[in-house]
Amino acid sequence: MAWVYLFFASLLEIAWTFSLKFMSVKKLRAIPLKGFLTQPSNWSVLVPFIGYVVFGVGNVVFFSMAMKEIPASTALAVWMGTALVGVKLVELFFFKGSVDFLQVFYMALILVGVVGLKGVK
Repeated sequence: MAWVYLFFASLLEIAWTFSLKFMSVKKLRAIPLKGFLTQPSNWSVLVPFIGYVVFGVGNVVFFSMAMKEIPASTALAVWMGTALVGVKLVELFFFKGSVDFLQVFYMALILVGVVGLKGVK
């Protein structure tokens, strides 16, 4: 079950990364406290911040649950490697990012490392 927790932690890390990308601290600070929930324009600023908090907390919770059974160094390597590949795939498919042969090659090496670490007990 720990590997499932680690996978969820990686998914949440990917979501957290993109919520951070779309969050604007400057715009968040500019929201007036009085009636801030009633203005529709404020929601476009608040949603990435809410995602930042929810995905960040969920990420830490699932990662800590995974580390109860998986050694910390293995968990960290698999979690970060999976998140790195996931962020690149999201950029590629949803944000029309570019990719070249070397990027695919090195991402494949990361995935081979992740699979290899999963097999190590």
